[in-house]
Amino acid sequence: MLRAPIYAAFGLLGLTFLMTAAPPFQYPTTRKADTVDNYHGTKVADPYRWLEDDHAPETTAWVTEQNKVTQAYFAQIPFRQELRERMTKFYNYARVTAPTRRGNTYFFRRNDGLQNQSLLYMQEGLDGKPELLLDPNKLSKDGTAVLSASAFSRDGKYFAYGISQGGSDWQEAHVMEIATRKVLPDTLKWLKATGISWAGDGFFYSRYPAPEPGKEMSAKNEFQTVWFHKLGTDQAQDQKVFEDTSHAQRFHRVGTTEDERYAILDTSDRGSGKKGNSIYYRDLKDPKSVFKPIVAEITNDEWSVIDNVPGGFLVETNNKAPNSRVAFFNIANGEWKTVIAEKPEPLQSASTAGGKLFARYIKDVATHVYVHSLDGKLESEIALPGPGTSGGFFGLHDDKSVFYSFTSLNYAPSIFRYDIATKKSTPFYVPQIPGFDSGNYESKEVFVTSKDGTRVPMFIVHKRGLKLDGTNPAWITGYGGFNIVEAPGFDPLRLALLEQGFVFASANMRGGGEYGEKWHDAGTKLQKQNVFDDFIACAEWLVANKYTSPDHFAANGTSNGGLLIGAVINQRPDLFRVAIPQAGVMDMLRYQKFTIGWNWAPDYGLSDNAAEFKAQFAYSPVHNVQKGKKYPAVLITTADHDDRVVPAHSFKYAAAMQEGVSPERPALIRIETNSGHGASNTQKAIEIRADVYAFTMYNLGVTPKLP
Repeated sequence: MLRAPIYAAFGLLGLTFLMTAAPPFQYPTTRKADTVDNYHGTKVADPYRWLEDDHAPETTAWVTEQNKVTQAYFAQIPFRQELRERMTKFYNYARVTAPTRRGNTYFFRRNDGLQNQSLLYMQEGLDGKPELLLDPNKLSKDGTAVLSASAFSRDGKYFAYGISQGGSDWQEAHVMEIATRKVLPDTLKWLKATGISWAGDGFFYSRYPAPEPGKEMSAKNEFQTVWFHKLGTDQAQDQKVFEDTSHAQRFHRVGTTEDERYAILDTSDRGSGKKGNSIYYRDLKDPKSVFKPIVAEITNDEWSVIDNVPGGFLVETNNKAPNSRVAFFNIANGEWKTVIAEKPEPLQSASTAGGKLFARYIKDVATHVYVHSLDGKLESEIALPGPGTSGGFFGLHDDKSVFYSFTSLNYAPSIFRYDIATKKSTPFYVPQIPGFDSGNYESKEVFVTSKDGTRVPMFIVHKRGLKLDGTNPAWITGYGGFNIVEAPGFDPLRLALLEQGFVFASANMRGGGEYGEKWHDAGTKLQKQNVFDDFIACAEWLVANKYTSPDHFAANGTSNGGLLIGAVINQRPDLFRVAIPQAGVMDMLRYQKFTIGWNWAPDYGLSDNAAEFKAQFAYSPVHNVQKGKKYPAVLITTADHDDRVVPAHSFKYAAAMQEGVSPERPALIRIETNSGHGASNTQKAIEIRADVYAFTMYNLGVTPKLP
């Protein structure tokens, strides 16, 4: 039983912490203000708004006291450290990425197992000896410097790369001369939501105005501009390529075609609620050329230039094709022609390499890849190892082969090489996972009927020979948003659950991209409740089919998935024994007011709109905590450097939960330091997950049997 000391007269800005009297869980009492907003005639209290200022001394003190309570709780879990050590062993195996080629030189990232950041290597030829090019672990004291946007120059002489520190989305860009490993003086600051695209003696990038000192984490991120940086010059001399002073919340990015003939400008306006984008092109061989429209108007249609081919561009789009298609845009006359028509299955990506067009589809969430000629003629399907998730298939015009990855719930991520001429795949890198034997586990896909009759896929993995008696501990997760596919994939840390007899389930709700744009739309704005209904239906299916029962059941989600968990346990607190909302969007009425939150309006809608406010207010986790209700044991996680889903969401939600719900089960918040929207290094990733799993097992009554 947790016994925390009584705090009085904390003395910081008049802040006083008192502990609640009701055992067994005693939390710092969070000050409540009289803040009330009027939304379309509905008055909404916001008593914890002061927690939105995460730099204020009062908030800092609140965070300190919350972490004390949470860490004291963790300390009483007897197997916490042993579990972390076990998970560390599972994670300690070598991993590599698919190579990128420039000439006869191949570049790839490798992590020997427990390195905080993967190292960048190069080698001459596929059989050459790997040589270290860049070690991000040496760029920070705590291993939280992350290699972000990056690109090799076309001739392979230079490597431009962005580094983010401490989990922030902000990047600082540098350039390395590859032959000498020398980092050049070029230093570019305040990059965010950017790519790096080479063109001759420099590259394009996107940035924001420099924020006020000390306000980097809470800057509004408005008026993004595109610049061209010439090697060997100061950033102050960079050429501004594009700006829009009329639309503060638009994204602008410029990419280049492989031959560096064309620059492609991509602009989106998601802050206005539009899902689509516009695209323009500029002929870089003509010094007088300006950006000309391929698609000038921003609507809900999405457009992406795949490559330039004689006479124009290959473009992937969902215009007049919710599952997407590939089209050809003729530069001379502006006419369009379909190259690969829309199929019943959604097109996830299209890419070119070796004179071929690779189209990657998903059918019932499993990847299928087809090879076409550049004019769209189907030539073959690539045989994958089985139902699962595959990515890659990128390359250069003169490539003889392409690399791709493959994984499933029961198949460790492996790299394959596909020979374009022979149409055959061979393993390039297959990892060896310590303590893992795929034969000990079985996985399958099932289909669940949701509240309104919709067929929802769900993947399940567990020990072979599982008894369906309703007593198995189970973990269900999901995302359901932003057209993102919650694809089945391997996770070495998950083995810590599976070896203890857990059933792991991944639900593929509406709002994601599993069945194309219609599936996505069905889980957005006024239809967001469908996502929660789908998740609840999947959880109920597992109970009805005796995989588990509510007393043995945990639910988890991150970011938009954190919102999912917050909403679901407000609506069905009886369905789970443990809930883990991580980095969740918890205040649906004000999310757009923080950093880059306005970018989510196409999915969530805006509280300024009366109908969208009504829908948001009905499920917003912060506003729908049921006072006095018996909730699952809840562990909320966030991080102090999360400048995407700011920690204020989790702070306010934790305060509401601790103030309002039955004290029989814990409602704790774990606030990571020097980390962002996701763990900023390997050590933190293991520590966070180990605490989440320990909390889950402890509250499910599972005592792990650890070797």
